[in-house]
Amino acid sequence: MAQHYYTVSWDQLHRDSKALAWRLSTMTPFDGIVAITRGGLIPAAIIARELECRLIETVSIVTYDDEQRGEPRITKPPVAAGDGTGFLIIDDLVDTGTTARQVRALLPRAHFATVYAKPAGKELVDTFITEVSQDTWILFPWDTEAQFVAPIMRKG
Repeated sequence: MAQHYYTVSWDQLHRDSKALAWRLSTMTPFDGIVAITRGGLIPAAIIARELECRLIETVSIVTYDDEQRGEPRITKPPVAAGDGTGFLIIDDLVDTGTTARQVRALLPRAHFATVYAKPAGKELVDTFITEVSQDTWILFPWDTEAQFVAPIMRKG
């Protein structure tokens, strides 16, 4: 289990993804975007809209089972992206770099961008918006829901 948790709301994810698009806008045009599923799908959609990019490909690499890391498995390669020339890779987060290394090997000529980055993986991406500590687990809005939490004094 993680030592710390960082909750990201839908609004914050949208703002941070739009900030990433703004940063990437000076590097356009991109021929297409490769979204790393599943976490990169929503940021990729926001960024594709902002950069007016219509070609969106996906790559699916499974590395987590709940909070446990496993060996990466490519379940869907990004065939349309070739070697990555002219493409932008988007993911929600680079953590240890396991997924990033796999995608870099598939698309060595692509520009790699993530919304969030942890120290162990940040050197593998070209652009990111927010750095979080390595011992923090980011709770994305698709993994959470609003519910009652008891006051601190009641938790004993």
